[in-house]
Amino acid sequence: MQDKLLSIGKMARMNRVTISTLRLYDEKGLLVPRYTDPQTGYRYYSIEQNSRLDMIAYMKDLGMSLAEIRRALEKEDLALMEDLLARKNEQIHQQMRQLKARHDAVERAIQSIERYRKSPTTGTLSLEYIDRRYIWGMPCTENFYASDIHSYEHSLHTLRQRLSEQGLEQVHSYNVGTTISRENFLCERYVAGQIFLFVGRSVPAAANLQLVDSGMYACIYLDSYSDETAGAKQLLDYCRRSGYTVTGDYICEVMTGFPVFENDPDSMFLRLQVPVSFAR
Repeated sequence: MQDKLLSIGKMARMNRVTISTLRLYDEKGLLVPRYTDPQTGYRYYSIEQNSRLDMIAYMKDLGMSLAEIRRALEKEDLALMEDLLARKNEQIHQQMRQLKARHDAVERAIQSIERYRKSPTTGTLSLEYIDRRYIWGMPCTENFYASDIHSYEHSLHTLRQRLSEQGLEQVHSYNVGTTISRENFLCERYVAGQIFLFVGRSVPAAANLQLVDSGMYACIYLDSYSDETAGAKQLLDYCRRSGYTVTGDYICEVMTGFPVFENDPDSMFLRLQVPVSFAR
């Protein structure tokens, strides 16, 4: 009988799989040898079993688990196969969305560091066009402008907890911003309005994204958290001297979104900004 069958080694070579893979498929009931020698335990396969092995390989390439493959092959039911593939298709789409979100986050991190490297020295004032951005955040529960960096870090921790509750990954949480309302900024009342994350458009809609519109922004660059209040005053004075009209809320953007300043927690590279209009 063995003369008409293929040894496990020949079956493996013919199909470019390992002997251990064929043994595993036998143990899982996916591909049972046509004959097993009771004395030696050697496994032998018929050449017709190549088609079943091809089907197993195909289903694995589609991302199906061995358990799913076994269930589908045992039932010999096309409707079950279709259902398994439909669910696998949705799983793949979900993974693609997650990868896209991660890719966007990595690109924003690269852009943030690049802006940091190429940005002007601390204290430099400028007028810049900034493209539209998407943010996800929450109202501030405490006014860290009246306290210190520990209060800010507490607010940031709460924001990251909310992020996790939304099912969003930590990778989104390294490009942070805070706001002061336009009215408070103009009156030099430093009351934290919102703390948020700059995120990509690919973040799920359930995250309730907000749009920060594109436009011209008056900006000042700083390298220390403790200098923000003084920098915000400089920014307002710059707008007044230049005849700019502040048209929206003040934003403090943390441009270095990684903990690279462990020895000095106050050290962050910031871009303070307000949207402005001006007479032509």
